[in-house]
Amino acid sequence: MASDPTPPVRKGHPKGLYRLFFIEMWERLAFYTMLGVLLLYITDYERGGLGLDSATGNAIYGSYLAFVYFTPFPGGMLADRFLGYRRAVFMGGVLMAASLLLMSIQGTVFFMTGLVGLVLGNGLFKPNISVMVGNLYDADDPRRSAGFNIFYMGINIGALISTLVAAPLLRNYFGWLWTFRAAGIGLLIGVVILIFSWKVLGQADRQPERDPDDMGFGSIMTKILVPAFATGVAGFFLAKSFLPNAPMSPMDIGFLLGMVPVIVFFVRLPKAAKPEEKAGLRTLLPIYLAGGTFFMILHLNGSAMTQWARDTTSRDVGWMPASYKQEALPSYYVNAREDVPRPDPRSLAVASSPETARMFGQQRLDEKSVQAIVDASSGTLDVKSFAPEVDASSLSGNERAIFNRAVAVYKDGAITVKEGKDSHGAPTISVDLDPTARLNRRVAFVREIEGSDPVGVYVVDDKLFTTIYKGYEERFGHAPKTLPPGEFVRVVNSEVYQSWNAGFVILLTPILVGFFAWCTRKKRPISTAHKMFYAMCLTTISLLFMALAGFFTEGGASKVSGLWLVGFYLLVTTGELMLSPVGLFLVTKLSPKRLAGLAMGGWFLATAFGNKFSGFFGGIQSSMSPTGFFLVLAGAAGAVALILRIVLPKLDETIKHYGG
Repeated sequence: MASDPTPPVRKGHPKGLYRLFFIEMWERLAFYTMLGVLLLYITDYERGGLGLDSATGNAIYGSYLAFVYFTPFPGGMLADRFLGYRRAVFMGGVLMAASLLLMSIQGTVFFMTGLVGLVLGNGLFKPNISVMVGNLYDADDPRRSAGFNIFYMGINIGALISTLVAAPLLRNYFGWLWTFRAAGIGLLIGVVILIFSWKVLGQADRQPERDPDDMGFGSIMTKILVPAFATGVAGFFLAKSFLPNAPMSPMDIGFLLGMVPVIVFFVRLPKAAKPEEKAGLRTLLPIYLAGGTFFMILHLNGSAMTQWARDTTSRDVGWMPASYKQEALPSYYVNAREDVPRPDPRSLAVASSPETARMFGQQRLDEKSVQAIVDASSGTLDVKSFAPEVDASSLSGNERAIFNRAVAVYKDGAITVKEGKDSHGAPTISVDLDPTARLNRRVAFVREIEGSDPVGVYVVDDKLFTTIYKGYEERFGHAPKTLPPGEFVRVVNSEVYQSWNAGFVILLTPILVGFFAWCTRKKRPISTAHKMFYAMCLTTISLLFMALAGFFTEGGASKVSGLWLVGFYLLVTTGELMLSPVGLFLVTKLSPKRLAGLAMGGWFLATAFGNKFSGFFGGIQSSMSPTGFFLVLAGAAGAVALILRIVLPKLDETIKHYGG
């Protein structure tokens, strides 16, 4: 009797899948905890952040995200050829954890060094843990697709927890630096799980080897990486020397010029390919274009959309739990609604100069500035000193409230304040702290107010003080209602709004999977090329939706409902679920086996290119009207959708030929 050639269907999944699930979940939780507050911390000048200008902050944000998607390209090759996957993931996890802990030390130098370490560690970690998931299954194992779905659910659970719980709670209760420390600890938990799962994950690893069909590491270095690096470095220094007032920063210009050799290489790649490979490689080019453009829009979530949440969204939402809220410090009231009560004017003190006010906001005063603030108050302020080691938990009642207004004070000469202009010509003030300086004391400025307890005041410059009160009267024709002395409106953290993306991924995934399955059963399947086209259409609509929201802000003069952000994330996340998995699938289908790693690298590089523009557009957001800003982005997304529509028949034909 002949044996059945069909292999038995195996139930369940390999044990290693669930170990990798939790390793990835902790890594993503750490990543999104840090990313959710990254731009806010860089540009914050009211809660002890770095206080850099928006253009510089967005350039750093865009560069970080760009290199996060660039380094998996060489990182994957290093694991393939030299390290193996477990060792690469372990080394990447340790490096990222150490880098996050380094970022938790106050100071720009520590912060930037940590960011570089994060980029390098991510290059080793990110591509190789995904490869390990695939290695748990045979190529024809029907459980493989479900295994990846389970694994990617870990990504979105980590993202949702971080943006909805970890980031806002950590910074509300413990401050910016503990956000980075907690992220580092989370990564170490993932590394510990990896260590205890080392043997179990042996089947997901492989000994480093070199496939003769692959493009060699040396060829990739000489044809892509070295030219890109050399062109980028040259572009950076040329822009810094000869284009000081260019609309793009030298960092942006250097990166984008560095991508030119990469683009040229992938455009020319089909010409040098075998005849049977040419069509598939050519078809990858519009796919790369769509992917790069889409992720440029999606990753505005940490730049432009978070700035929109911070500056243009009414966040005084009554039904949100108090743990998700923080005090709305003075800048919030500049364009707040008429019915939002303003702080009592006596809760604020006007500094002698904008530089002194900026030092207070960044919680970096020297002894001279302490005296300058007291002198500017004409005797209405007292100074309350606290020893460096004092903790708020050791205080009670009104003394704790005053301590919460205290800022760090260092010896004279430890702080440098510089005035300048950003890459868009806007005036800037930077406050730099000597990394070797030791904290002298903490100081709160206290005002005695008849009929209430003494209050710790917040220090602002004269322009902001005038805008809050006189500007209100000019806008609305009457004086504002004010809060009791010492109190500020409580508002939802701006990074909480990022959680809509991860939440909609979890909610919409089964709905869309079921919808596409229903279409197939009805013999009206939606092709992969059409999914990408529809995704870009939805992306364009999401930006037009935000352009309409911009109209209701009256040019940024008024805040609008957070429901606009909900609608944006609903539309763009639906597009993400139609484009992102399809893009990865098509890259593997259309590329020849000998160039599969290179083609996947092209996808990551296209994403890196788009991410850099996410930072650039975030940097110019404040220099454009809200409606105009989103219309420009909608035009870019709409142009790509139009290109896809034009080549759609050819795309469908080629993809079908390759079995996609």
